[in-house]
Amino acid sequence: MKKKESEKPRYSMWQCCAWMAGFAWSRKEKKVLVLCLLQAVLAVFSNLVNLYLAPAILSAVERRASFGELLTVIFGFVGALMICSAASAYVNANALYGRVTVRTAILGEINRKCCTTSYPNLMEDRFSKLKSRARSCTQNNREPTEAVWNTLSKLLQNVAGFVIYMCLLATLDGRLMAAILVTALLGYFVNKRLAVYEYRNREEGGKLNGKIWYQLDMGGRQDIAKDIRIFGMKPWIDEITQKAITAYRAFRRRINNVQIWGGILDLVLTFLRNGLAYLILIRLVLAESMSVSAFLLYFSAVGGFSARVNGILEKMTTLYRQCLDLSSVMEFLEYPEPFRFEEGEHLELSPDQGHELKLDHVSYRYPGAKEDTLTDICLTIRPGEKIAVVGKNGAGKTTLVKLICGLFDPTKGRVLLDGRDIRVYNRREYYAQFAAVFQEFSLLAGTIAANVTQTEEGQDMSRIEECVKKAGLEEKISSLKDGYETYLNRRVYEDGTELSGGETQKLMLARALYKNAAFFILDEPTAALDPIAEADMYGKYDQMTKGRSAVYISHRLASTRFCDRILLLDGHRISEEGSHEELLELGGMYAGLFALQSRYYQEKSDEWHSGNEAGCYGTDLDVSGAHGQEGGAHEHR
Repeated sequence: MKKKESEKPRYSMWQCCAWMAGFAWSRKEKKVLVLCLLQAVLAVFSNLVNLYLAPAILSAVERRASFGELLTVIFGFVGALMICSAASAYVNANALYGRVTVRTAILGEINRKCCTTSYPNLMEDRFSKLKSRARSCTQNNREPTEAVWNTLSKLLQNVAGFVIYMCLLATLDGRLMAAILVTALLGYFVNKRLAVYEYRNREEGGKLNGKIWYQLDMGGRQDIAKDIRIFGMKPWIDEITQKAITAYRAFRRRINNVQIWGGILDLVLTFLRNGLAYLILIRLVLAESMSVSAFLLYFSAVGGFSARVNGILEKMTTLYRQCLDLSSVMEFLEYPEPFRFEEGEHLELSPDQGHELKLDHVSYRYPGAKEDTLTDICLTIRPGEKIAVVGKNGAGKTTLVKLICGLFDPTKGRVLLDGRDIRVYNRREYYAQFAAVFQEFSLLAGTIAANVTQTEEGQDMSRIEECVKKAGLEEKISSLKDGYETYLNRRVYEDGTELSGGETQKLMLARALYKNAAFFILDEPTAALDPIAEADMYGKYDQMTKGRSAVYISHRLASTRFCDRILLLDGHRISEEGSHEELLELGGMYAGLFALQSRYYQEKSDEWHSGNEAGCYGTDLDVSGAHGQEGGAHEHR
């Protein structure tokens, strides 16, 4: 049986506090630490003024002080309270800005980690869980990455008050202080156990909460709005959402029930503690060994001491809970990287010079899989060579591309760039040598120009226009009111524009051209285009990438016939290899698939012409079934 992951956080409470202090210091927000200390000092001073205010006035009355002396005492204390209150208000107002800055800086580090971490980390369940927890810790002012400063300030305040009250009560019955300490400690350990219980069940709560937000997000997504309406999916989505909400409520009810019992025990302990303290003080007054003003002072001091002990333990419990979450943030930011980045060797290639990529007996198996996706692949991509990779779904085409790009490291074998293992290089600098267009698009909410250049600064407009023209998107952009400054994504910009699937793929091609890298990778980037448009696009792309090495993946075999070599993946290996003509002459699997696709498109073309002869003008050539037919051919093979 697999051992359950340890529930104990990696970092202690004090390590988390030190990390937060160091982070604030490194972000030049030292005022966060200073203001945190000032808040505690002012709170203690204000508390002492309030403690002595009533006893001092009563003492003046008891000794029959003059009216002027009485006014002096009253106005002195009131003035001190006003000054302290004004200073506290000023400090509290200014403390907020630095704390927000620190929290948003931590969120920025979390996002940086997400965007720059080694690609295999993104597929690990533990990494995803830590990412979810880390992000939840930065969502608002109440989350630990900001609220911890208030907790630390309150803790300092309670510790200082504890010392002062302990000195004040030292002359009284020792049993009183012992009772206060014992009952407070019992309450602390109970609350700590409750905090651990909630921590151990946090993953369950996170999963349930994640399901709710996923369902709510699905209901509001524009890209599936048509399906929701056409297929009447709303009742189904509502039902699933309601089930997720019900499950989350049941989870919170279970947690709250445990906390309620803890609160009841804490209330009983507080009653016993205060009852004993007041009983002792009243007996001292009745025995005439204590004045009324002293009784009032000690009466308030007992309550204050009890509150400070309780406050210390309560804030320690709160700090412990917060540090459980902060530990998750630290674990996420320090999550180990399997790739070398800054510590790797510097890599800088000239795109215009030829470079060789070689896969030397490469195998790859996904984590947890029972067999390899690719086995013993030997492949050399020569300088300037165009290679097409074809095969049925699941054959490992995209995995092969990710190995070439350095997104994966092989489980066996090596990937060599000009004879050197790519694992020795700075992986980010290795990525810079590739311009890739994958099946999944990465359009950002920004201008068209920014989506081409991937930056808001230093944009070369003449080069942008050239790349857009080559990609075939010039006419579309010219039709837009703001041209290249048109914003994409209506969820962010009210006047934003939404591109079609084919237009988006052309924009991705323009982005790849703009990067001007040494290697080009196209993982079915023209899937939304019809076969004629795709063949035309690939033809243009062949011209645009002259002298550069390129790898193409396509389901439509005719589109890649211009390539120098075609690789057919089957059975986790390269089963056939050669030019288009050589593979047809071989008469193997490639030839059979090509013949099947050619016959399909010819039949569709004949149907289209028959329709025109019958007067059915304006009917488009239906190519959407090509993938389905091709998929069937793969299964048949």
